[in-house]
Amino acid sequence: MADLHFYFDPVCPFAWLTSRWVRTVAAQRTYEVDWRFISLRLLNAHVDYDAQFPPEYEAGHTAGLRLLRVAARTREEHGRAAVATLYEHLGRRIHDTEPDRPGTAGERGTRGYLEPVLERTGLPAGLADALDDDRWDAVVQAETDEALALTGRDVGTPILHFEPPEGVAFFGPVISRVPPEDRAVELWDHVVGLARFAGFAELKRSLRERPQLVSAGVAPGEVGVQEEWQAGSRRLHR
Repeated sequence: MADLHFYFDPVCPFAWLTSRWVRTVAAQRTYEVDWRFISLRLLNAHVDYDAQFPPEYEAGHTAGLRLLRVAARTREEHGRAAVATLYEHLGRRIHDTEPDRPGTAGERGTRGYLEPVLERTGLPAGLADALDDDRWDAVVQAETDEALALTGRDVGTPILHFEPPEGVAFFGPVISRVPPEDRAVELWDHVVGLARFAGFAELKRSLRERPQLVSAGVAPGEVGVQEEWQAGSRRLHR
């Protein structure tokens, strides 16, 4: 049984940073992670994107759903370990390769974008057929609902379920920088300590640094400017 259920949307930069931290901890300890799905597009299905989000959020979230369809098919045909590999390579391509450019958020959900990633993972290129196959949405929706049942609905990504099935789940921890390897486990132990206390509910600030990612225009070693985030996004209003 996994020590942690990690619910991710591949287009979320904060989920990606936390996943890198989790992988560092897992490499230093015997720690098993089950990578599961939560779709920002399905989470915000009721939202007027034009009114409530900056430009390109809808295109980006839709691309995330399309990529999660591929992840769901990957898990069914190649197992859970293959999802971990796919997410790792998708994250590197999306977040660590080049700065975001206007008009490109939707490209991440296209075959031309995905197929080179599949090639690097060693997975079949035919998995890209799932991008347009909305039959996989039921799987993604079920795990999105599963995550929200653990935390409540006023959340974003990532959602982490500690020591499942009995343990507590939270939105986060959300980080804007990956801890150095020599501090990764120490910081993680503090998080797990909070999670093990069933009465712990929330520790939060809505001011966040722009994530230390190439895609966000923040170079390694730099600190991003602080921005106001609500419910896991830069919403224009509620």
